[in-house]
Order: sequence, then structure tokens, then C-alpha cells
Amino acid sequence: MRHLSARLRGCAFSRTRRQPGRILMSRRVTLNLGFQGNLKPVTVVIPDGEPTPWQFGERFETVGRPTPRIDGALKVAGAARYTYDISMPGMLYGAILRSPMPHARVKRVDLSRARRLSAVRAAIRMDDTVVRFAGQEVAAVAAVDYETALDALGLIEVEYEPLPFVADLDSAMRPDAPPVFEGGSNVQRPTVNGHGDVKRGFAEASAVHEAVYLTPVQTHVSLEVHGSVAHWDGDELTVWSSTQGIFTVRDDLAVYFNLPRNKVRVICEYLGGGFGSKFGAKPETVIAARLAREANAPVKVMCTREGEHLATGNRPDAIQKVRLGARHDGKLTAIELVQHGGGGISGGSGSAGPFLSLYHSPNLRTEESNVFTNTGPCSPMRAPGWPQGCFALELAMDELARKLSIDRLEFRRLNNSNPVRALEFDIGAKLFGWKEKSAAPKSPGPLKRGIGVASAAWHALGASGPQARVIAHRDGRVEVLMGTQDIGTGTRTVLAMVAAEELGVELSRIDCRIGDTRYPFSVPSGGSMTTPSTTPAVRQAAAHLKEKLLRLAAPVLGAEPSDLEARAGVIRVRFDPSRSMPFADLCRRIPGDSLSAEGERVPNYEGYRNDQAGCQFVEVEVDTELGIVRVLRVVAVHDAGQIIDPLTARSQVHGGVLMGVGYALFEARRMDPRLGVMVNPTMDDYKLVGPLDVPEIEVRFVEVANGFNNTGVMGFGEPAHVATAAAIGCAVYDAIGVPVRSLPITPDRVLAAMEAGA
Repeated sequence: MRHLSARLRGCAFSRTRRQPGRILMSRRVTLNLGFQGNLKPVTVVIPDGEPTPWQFGERFETVGRPTPRIDGALKVAGAARYTYDISMPGMLYGAILRSPMPHARVKRVDLSRARRLSAVRAAIRMDDTVVRFAGQEVAAVAAVDYETALDALGLIEVEYEPLPFVADLDSAMRPDAPPVFEGGSNVQRPTVNGHGDVKRGFAEASAVHEAVYLTPVQTHVSLEVHGSVAHWDGDELTVWSSTQGIFTVRDDLAVYFNLPRNKVRVICEYLGGGFGSKFGAKPETVIAARLAREANAPVKVMCTREGEHLATGNRPDAIQKVRLGARHDGKLTAIELVQHGGGGISGGSGSAGPFLSLYHSPNLRTEESNVFTNTGPCSPMRAPGWPQGCFALELAMDELARKLSIDRLEFRRLNNSNPVRALEFDIGAKLFGWKEKSAAPKSPGPLKRGIGVASAAWHALGASGPQARVIAHRDGRVEVLMGTQDIGTGTRTVLAMVAAEELGVELSRIDCRIGDTRYPFSVPSGGSMTTPSTTPAVRQAAAHLKEKLLRLAAPVLGAEPSDLEARAGVIRVRFDPSRSMPFADLCRRIPGDSLSAEGERVPNYEGYRNDQAGCQFVEVEVDTELGIVRVLRVVAVHDAGQIIDPLTARSQVHGGVLMGVGYALFEARRMDPRLGVMVNPTMDDYKLVGPLDVPEIEVRFVEVANGFNNTGVMGFGEPAHVATAAAIGCAVYDAIGVPVRSLPITPDRVLAAMEAGA
């Protein structure tokens, strides 16, 4: 088994290939597209068989109403089964031996003593001959209980030949740095984007700002650690996995074990968070399957919290050299970014997204370089690259605004080209009280308050391919089947609400079954793509089922199917509501046990905009004697599309903001550069946001009618997180008068910045 960093680590959206559906006809519909107060009729071509897209301002019975999670009671009662909860007769418990060395050649692995332990049923070694970070998997065992498995790890003898290593970004970038991968450079070829001529742009500028901004490695810290339970039945493999992508795990395992995909089944009933770290079959999943095959018994392998920090992914750190130029009137003339990101032993550490998207400049250039280090691999993490880039860009914008003596919000307005964000700036500024707070004098005492604002953007309009099946049973129950995952974001509830709305039935009738590769295909849950990718397929399936039900009801009600409608649990004649029958009565007329229909998420239509906007306003309080920063209030204004469940929508924004507070003030992987090991791989030492750190959060949505799919939804788990740390950094700058250009903004950095500024 070659090391999984190249093959399986951080597998984001490795699409399952499938035969596309044949669309034979299409039709034109007129939709009112745009946003609040700025709607216009647009003709959109949609495939035949698609229900007419929901319109902006349409009245609904279920959609748009605050709805508690339909699986909330199961979770509160402890009855929701996470991967950790899976238990099978004869199940063994696996444990992983990880390298204590950041770079070494594995000369010998002796499993004999571990195998002789009476309760050990399997022991394997990884095929890698070189380990490249402390925490990399070297061997694993399975035993009748976890304690015995841990004892067996202590009996494994490994002989290492130490190799030179680099554990931080600065060291890895030196010309004489030892290479992480033999024969190659640690600094990879840069990716360059842009337009215009930045040299000319800076020559035309009345003011130029240039500075370097640093952001740290942030680990995902999912409450449920990575893990899997694997079971073989002959040549068929079933895996329960804590994953955001059951089909990507299925496909990865099929490739690894050289199996047909129909011989691999992957299940994820409930997931305790992923944030981008749980795409594809990670090493612990492959290890569980290998141990299970050797032991001929089910095996559970769950990462320890230390293993979670070391080996399952992270947000890369970054060194960002930013240069901005602007005229006296505040118009930007040039934007330039030179960035180096530390992806550990993997790539994907860029942060140019905000520079390319947030503010308009006629001259723009970004250069991103991934840098290898002997540390754990990065993987996608909530809005990959954007919080890093947003922090650097927005703090630089504030510093340039101060040079120009222009209000910081006005500076952003002058260089914003997105009409939706312009409205969001207005809504947020009024709600936050930006004008009044900007004019207020600073307190004379040690507690200084400051305010900041930052923009967000994202592109989460959904992907084609997901399929759904909706089944009406004779007892009146309705099942929704789809191979997606609920990663804690309320997917079950949202899909059930869409089906209930389309069928015109009570939500209590809907049983939403997801998280199994035996159900219809879906894409991984991440990138804010879940809701816009899945809800249109469910709605299409429900619409097709409704057509069948209306044809069944038509002769009973003495009307044509086209004259019938389903609302409030009743099938009725549209122009004569007195002629009606309850949905449950109609279901009893179904021939056979059930009636079903399928739907598919078709490619996006040509809609209004292919991006999303947002902004956040923040107020902080800084103790200038101790350097402690408290976030007092956050006002978050974001694009929303059609909101299915306002409770779920708000929880997404709250979660994104709180993760941003942690990124701004607390979270960072700490490495010992001499030993090449992480020194804070526990929940005691890796500081997260706690209850006393939670600010007041106010959320406002701007509903945008994009017209890209039949439900009109957009995802916003990512954009809700993009701007928070940046806005906090800007607010701290406003409070103390000097910028803190490194995250997290810890007390020592605040005091050092103030001392340097003085």
C-alpha cells in the first residue's frame, strides 16, 4: 500500500462517473430574477420534466417556515447512530501505530510480538518505506478490545533511519532546505492569475500600501473523530464511515481493493462534523478494511484525538505579501498578492480567491505557491483558502483607507462591483450603527472598542448528477431516498420539507432516508453545495410522483389531472375545492404496496449571477493592558437564495461566525521546529471558542432569485465563515490604532503591536 497522501488523503469531490440522463426536450419559462427591489423578468430554458422553478416571493405551506430538525429527538435521546456507535457481533477494535519522527526511512517493522498476544486477531504494516510527518500511519492491529490493541502497539518493533526535515513554512522555503520529497523542490511552481498591468497601476496610484500577513494552520476539530467499521462477506465489503461522501469512499475502496463498485457498500447514518476533512477513504478506513479482511471479522478503527490533529487534514498556513494602490478619490488602481501556503505533504494551499473576487481593480495579479513541509497533509476546510486571503486583503484595505483618510466602509463601497453586496453594506451598516460608532470617541481607559467590516463571496450554486427517489405507501407514509449525508447541517430536514411542499402534505408524513450507497447517487456534502445540489432532485422526484397521484385521483374526483392540486394534505379540484379527498385516502387506492418516482439534478440553468455576496460587521473590546480581545457583536448579512428552513439557515451562519472567532483569536497548530512534532494535539491545548467567547450575533438574509435550479436555493455554510476573522482583525486595528498582521490575535501579539506602534 503506497502512502495514502497521494491517493486518498483529502479527496475532495472525486466525482463518481455515471451515465448522464438523456434530455430530449426543453421548454422556456419566464422567471423574475434579481434581488430585493431589483427584479426583472428573464426567459430561462429548462429541461422538459423539470417542475417550474419556485418564484421569488411565492407563498409556501412548509418551505420558509422555521422548522425544528426532524431528527432532533433521536439525537437528544442518544438514539442517532454515529459511526462510533456501530457495534456488530464478533467485532474487533483497531488501533494505529503512528510515526514519532517527522521524516525517516522505515527500515524494519516487526509485528511478531504483537501477533503473539493472545487477544490480537490481525496486524498489518503500511507499505510506505518513508514517513514524511510525525503522525503518519506505520502499522495497525485489531484485537478483541481496544485496550489490548493499544498494548499490542507497544510490542511492534520499528527501526527508523532519521532523515532531515522541515517543520515550518519559513524553513521549507530556504534554498538549502532538505526536500520533503526526494529530488524535488519544496516550493512548487506558482499559479498566476490576473489582468491588466500592476506596474502601471501602482505608478498611477496616489497611495500604496504594502505589508506581509500571516495566518496559521487550523485543524478541523470535528467533534466526531475520523473512523470506520469494516465488514467483509465473501468478496463484498460493507463500511460504516464517518464521511462527507459515501460514494467517494465507495469508489476509493473499490479502486484500492480492485473490486466492482457494486461489491462495496458505504453507510453513514449520522456524522459529527467534517468541515471538509472527511471526503474520500482516508487511511483509517482502508486500515479498517485491511484488518477486517485479515481477521475475517468486523473491525472498528476510530482515530484518537491526537491522531485527528496530526493526520486527518487542516487549513494550511500562509505568508501573504499584499500590495494595494489607489487614487486620492479612493478608486483602486492595482492589487497584487504573492502568497506561499504550507500544505504539509500535500497541495492546495492557495488563498487568492478573495483578491480575485471581492473588489474591482483594473490591474490585478496574484501568485500562489504551495510549499511542502514535513507536517500532516492539508485538506479542504470550510471555504478553502478564503479566510486566509480575506484576512490579508481586508486588513490591507483598512490600512490603505487610513492612508487615504477615507471611511473604511466607503472605501469598500467605492471598489465594490456587486449590486447585491452594495445592498448588504447598506443593510448591515444601518443595523450595526456604523456611522454612529465610527464617529464615537475612544474611551480614555484601558478598554478600547473598535469596529470592523469585511466582505465575503462564494460560488455555491450546486452540481448536477444527484438523484432521488420518492415513494408514497398505501398507509400514507412518504419516503425520500437519497445517497447524500447530513453532516450536522440539517439536510434530512431540508429534503423532507421540499418533498412535503411539492406533495402538499404534512412534514410528519415524510421519512427521509439518506447516507447509504444503496440509495440513489449524490455528490459529497461540502463546499456549500449540498442543498443546491440535492433539493432540486428531490423536488423533481416529488413532482413526478405527484403527477402519478393526480392521475390516480382524477377519475375519483371527476376532473382532469391538470385541474387538480395538492395542498394541506388534500387533493382537490383547483376551481372547486369542495371536490377533494385526503392524501391518505388517495394512498389507499395505490395499486400494489407503493407508488414511486425518481428525479435527477439537472445542470444549472442560465440564471442571474453565478456568485454570492455577503458582509460582516464586528465590534470588539481590547484590554490594552493585558492584550485580551473580546468580540462583542457580529452583524452578518448574506445572500440566501430561497430559504428552505430559517432555523437551519441561521444556525449555518452562527456556526460560520463562531469558527471565524476561533480562527481569529485562538486556533493554531503549534510545531516544535527542532523535533518536528505538534505540541498541542489535544483539546486541552488546542484552544477553541467556548461559551464565554460567543458574541451577540445578528443575521440578515438578502434573498436573491438566481434562477439556476428548480428550488432557487444556494448554500452558505462557507460564505458565512469567510469574513469573520478579517472583520475582527480590522476591528482590533480600529481599537488600538495599529494592525496585528498575524493570526491568531493573541494577547502577546496585541501588546507587541502596540509597543511597536508606539
